[in-house]
Amino acid sequence: MSYRTLQEEIKVLEQGLPPQEGDGFIGGRLDPSEACLVLIPVPWEATVSFGEGTANAPDAMRLSSHQLDVETFHYIKPYRAGIAMLETDKSLLKLSNKARKKAVKVIEAFEKAESNKKALKFVNEASITLNTSVYEKSIEQIQKGKFVAVVGGDHSSPLGLIKALNDTQEESFGILHVDAHHDLRKAYEGFTYSHASIFYNAMNECKKISNLVQFGIRDYSSEEANRLKAYGVKGACLYDSDMQQQLACGKSLEEVYTPYINQLPQNVYLSIDIDGLEPLNCPNTGTPVPGGLRYGELEHLIFMVVKSGRNIIGFDLCEVGDSVDGWDANVGSRVLYQLCGALLASQRKIDYK
Repeated sequence: MSYRTLQEEIKVLEQGLPPQEGDGFIGGRLDPSEACLVLIPVPWEATVSFGEGTANAPDAMRLSSHQLDVETFHYIKPYRAGIAMLETDKSLLKLSNKARKKAVKVIEAFEKAESNKKALKFVNEASITLNTSVYEKSIEQIQKGKFVAVVGGDHSSPLGLIKALNDTQEESFGILHVDAHHDLRKAYEGFTYSHASIFYNAMNECKKISNLVQFGIRDYSSEEANRLKAYGVKGACLYDSDMQQQLACGKSLEEVYTPYINQLPQNVYLSIDIDGLEPLNCPNTGTPVPGGLRYGELEHLIFMVVKSGRNIIGFDLCEVGDSVDGWDANVGSRVLYQLCGALLASQRKIDYK
């Protein structure tokens, strides 16, 4: 890709012309060295336990974002701060495809109360390679003074970024997690770094995480519910049924969300699994669950974090599915741009309304 300077990028995007073939996120071609926010695509789905396709999501969202208009209601011209999406690491995609085939063998054996130790070892080692790759890419950008976000891939994708923030932030930070699932299982199906274990691993391996606040959870195991309770004041969850009940009784989103946002510290990392939304927004995600947040409810939640004066230090968007009509990527690219605007506004790089 031939890159543009930030001034060239702003000029092109503000013309509102259709993007050219090969353009990047939102039709951009910004040189990453001039970006304020760098998006790292992670084409990974080795351990998914139901539907497949999320490894293709980063490139699908990049393409879908070409028909996304760059003005937003809450955030004033996010693109002016400079947003660049790195090229997809094809070696990771190749490794993901290979590890996925091995993982299927592990799962098939697991379901028969058997084991396939050789295949399991391969997948777990591949996941370590993934985590190292994302960690190194994140550290490289952070050391250049960039804000960093991960575009997954399954929900195991962002652990490297979370660990990079843990190792570079002077202060502790909280995690705001939107999902249909707790993702607090230990080595789900034998996979140490399963997509269902991301926050079990993050909470164990990242000492600067002060607390985990979850929204939209509606499909979970007793293991996970008990683990969240065991975190004590470090864990909180607005279960989807609780949210829907409060809204049905006449409470506003502000009233429902505020007590949970108030539990977050000054510095916040956002982790958004697209299946936290209603399935009509993400029908092809790997593990869709009835219920969930409406698109506008997610948008308002993110904006409330910004309005609260907290600093968003990074984020990930994961589990966007692959579909022939491109609907999932269409929704995903819009959530991604909202997240970009929110981070940049919270860090005073752009204004918000």
